[in-house]
Amino acid sequence: MTSDRLLTVAIHTYEKALELKSLLEHEGIAVVLHNVNLSEPSVSSGVRVRIKEADLPLALRIIENSEIFIMPDESDRSGNQPSILVPVDFSTYSIRACALAFDIAKRHNGRITLLHAYIPPTRINIQINATVDFSSGQTPQNETDGDIIVDEELHAAARQRLDEFSVTLKSLIKSGDLPPVVYGTEVVAAVPEDAVLEFSKRHKPMIIVMGTRGAEKKERELIGSVTAEVLDSCRQPVFTIPEQTDLRSLDDIRDVILISNLDQNDMLALDALTRLSPHTSMNIHILHIAGKRFRGPASEHECNIMLEYCRTHYPVCTFTMESMETDRAAEYLNSINADKNISLIVVPNKRKNILARLFNPSLAHKLLFHADIPLMAVPV
Repeated sequence: MTSDRLLTVAIHTYEKALELKSLLEHEGIAVVLHNVNLSEPSVSSGVRVRIKEADLPLALRIIENSEIFIMPDESDRSGNQPSILVPVDFSTYSIRACALAFDIAKRHNGRITLLHAYIPPTRINIQINATVDFSSGQTPQNETDGDIIVDEELHAAARQRLDEFSVTLKSLIKSGDLPPVVYGTEVVAAVPEDAVLEFSKRHKPMIIVMGTRGAEKKERELIGSVTAEVLDSCRQPVFTIPEQTDLRSLDDIRDVILISNLDQNDMLALDALTRLSPHTSMNIHILHIAGKRFRGPASEHECNIMLEYCRTHYPVCTFTMESMETDRAAEYLNSINADKNISLIVVPNKRKNILARLFNPSLAHKLLFHADIPLMAVPV
């Protein structure tokens, strides 16, 4: 059969040919080496790496992106390469988050880090012991050997699951369902939201992409969910992807709602969105919600000034604007879910202290729990 015919995909020294053979065979492609000096293989030159014709498309995809398939989990991060963080819990919405993150990384020549965090029981034990011991005036107990063993087992189990998740992503890259992007993986023993925030402080990713549950499921969760805590505390843009949303590419973003305060924060949020996808034509509806500093909705003159600025500086996009009272805006935002045309909500997100977040959650926080639409929160 034609598919069984052998084709030469590369000609290398013996050592390089062995490396390529190992790589292709690890990805399930049978390889034959020709022109090897049998008496002294190490001095062979011009060794041909040959595969079946039917395997050629897959082999070329792997060879062209070999750094993805041979890259170790922990590799050096280039300071000049944009970083994208994707916290994962191995759910279906983690895969959806990866699809968009890979698209962003491909456009910006970025590198992705898949981060998985688990809570070791020793952290819980230490907290419990500290509470008991301090109340009795005693020094907290140290970790036991048993605790360390359990920690190691949990870490190994988390690493195995992340490796399996990575294999799934590589399969999607090989099939062409994901763009070829360099990525690494990290497993940390920490509260998940703390792990995300600590990573963002150290590495300052250009964006964090997080998958989330559907609105009905989120309403049954505690208010202090991982995504909500990251939204409220992180100083990098956060892009959330609900599990029921099939947003895989920035090209799929057509109709956007930008929540407006009629100040410079609007421009920061709009600039973050357009820098993410500078050549994508989007219909952006600016929604100004009258706050405490305003007696009512913005005047027609204020809206026109805003629209003129946006149309001048972002000519690829089209703009409309609406201003409304807070009460009417609440009804409007509650109805967004019914409008299937809305691709994304962009929110300038001001940082609040713990008490303010508890008693007066941010608009981004509220939308996260009540809307099944992708959300981009931009810190301002």
